[in-house]
Parts: sequence; structure tokens; C-alpha cells
Amino acid sequence: MSSFFSYLIAGISLGGIYALIALGYTMVYGIAKMLNFAHGDVIMIGGYVAFTAISTMQQPVWIAVPCAIIACILLGVVIEKVAYKPLRSATPLAVLITAIGVSYLLQNVALLIFGSQARNFTSVVPDDFSVSLGSINISGETVVTILASVAIMVALTLFVNHTKSGKAMQAVSEDRGAAQLMGINVNRTISLTFAIGSALAGVASVLLCSTYPQISPYTGAMPGIKAFTAAVFGGIGSIPGAMIGGVVLGVIENLSKAYISSELSDAIVFAVLIIVLLVKPTGLLGKKINEKV
Repeated sequence: MSSFFSYLIAGISLGGIYALIALGYTMVYGIAKMLNFAHGDVIMIGGYVAFTAISTMQQPVWIAVPCAIIACILLGVVIEKVAYKPLRSATPLAVLITAIGVSYLLQNVALLIFGSQARNFTSVVPDDFSVSLGSINISGETVVTILASVAIMVALTLFVNHTKSGKAMQAVSEDRGAAQLMGINVNRTISLTFAIGSALAGVASVLLCSTYPQISPYTGAMPGIKAFTAAVFGGIGSIPGAMIGGVVLGVIENLSKAYISSELSDAIVFAVLIIVLLVKPTGLLGKKINEKV
């Protein structure tokens, strides 16, 4: 029984990382109505910034982590301005192809700078930090990931619901044209959305690389896809949905690896997504949108 709870807690921790990444997807889609498939590679860049600061420049964690977050924010805003803003009124397919192109661009830039070999990442959590619950020992990375995920979700929900900028995001999400007529700066609001989503990617990058202590140009690819799956699972556009979807997928993946097959765990995760979408196409907390004709 203790091993089951250990796997469960580790799954919640992994799900917390997926949730942080999924929040970036769900915010951008909910407000800008686009899928930023380069989001996983922004995480990879954040991981390399933290790696360089800690391992190469010998900087302490309290400097390396903010550097990674700031780098992700700047990168996210630049991507939005250069790649996505000119396509604001383009077809969704054009935006999707552009996002995939940006993803490959970031991967290849990382390959040129850092090479294809995976590097060992130094955890941002102290080695001697852990929590014991009876016979279960919980690693510091797990504790920090779970606490950070919950705190960020609560802070993000309060921001969106109780601040002027958050209400502007809701207005842009509801009707971009009407929001502009009411004096809301749509471009600034979308840029802010990308900045917040990229900041979450920066946090996720150091937590992901601390939990799985390696970094390579492909580090963000699979977590990005799984986090997008989590966002769809929970109901894309819903902040609590992204959190629930991430945690559920993390638990399913970890328990599948422990009790079924590590090779089939990814297939099981995506199979569960298909089943949920067949039963509830909008996801767990997604709302059906009636389009006017």
C-alpha cells in the first residue's frame, strides 16, 4: 500500500508540472484563440538558461530561476510579436503551421548552441530537503512542485477574476471586436497573456529538469504534447480544468508505468483522452460554445 501512495504522490507531482505547462496553453487558446505549439520548446530554452546559470556561470539558485523565468517571458513576447501578431486575422491552419515552424526553429537553435547530447541538470531544490509521511518519503522536488502548482493556479485564478488586466483578458476572450470598441488594448492584452504563459513555462522548466535531471534540445517536446493533452482533457480555456487535467494525466501515467507497462504508459494516457472526449467533447470542465450564424 505504501508503494501505491508513493506512485500516487509522484504522479501528482508529475501532473503538477503538466498542469503548469497546460495553463500556458489554455490561457493563450482561451484569449487569443490559437494553439502555441512552440510552448514546450520555450520550456526547453528556460531549462538551458537555468542550466547555464547554475552549471556554467556558477550562480546560486535564487538568481538562476528568475533568469530562466525572465528569459521565457522575453522569448514568449518576441514570438508573439514576430510570428503570431502578423497572423492575427489569418486562418487557424496558417497559425498552426507557424507555431510548428517556431518549435523546430527553437529546437535547432538549441542544437547549434548546446549540441544534441543531454546534459546533467543540477536540481534547484536542496538535496537534504524531503518530507516523511509515515513510511513514505516524499522528495523535495515533489513537495515544491505540488505546492508551486497549487499556489500558481490560485494566484492565476484571482488575477483573471479580480484585476483590471484579468477582466480585459476575459473580455478579449469573449469578443475581441467588442472589447476593442470598449477601449481595451487587444494587442497589449494578448502580449500579456503570452508573457504570463511563458512565465509559467519558466517555472515548469526548472521543476521539470529538477525532477528529471537532464536537459536536451528535445526536453520540452513530449511534456509539451502531454500538457496540451491535459489542457484538452480538462477543457481547454479553463484554468481549473488545466490543473485537474494535468494532475489526472500525471497520475494515470505514473500508475500505468508502475502497474501495467512503462512502454505502454503514453498510449494509455492518450487512450484515456480519446475516451473522455468521446463522452464529453469539451473536456471535463469545458463549456459548449454556441456560434452565431
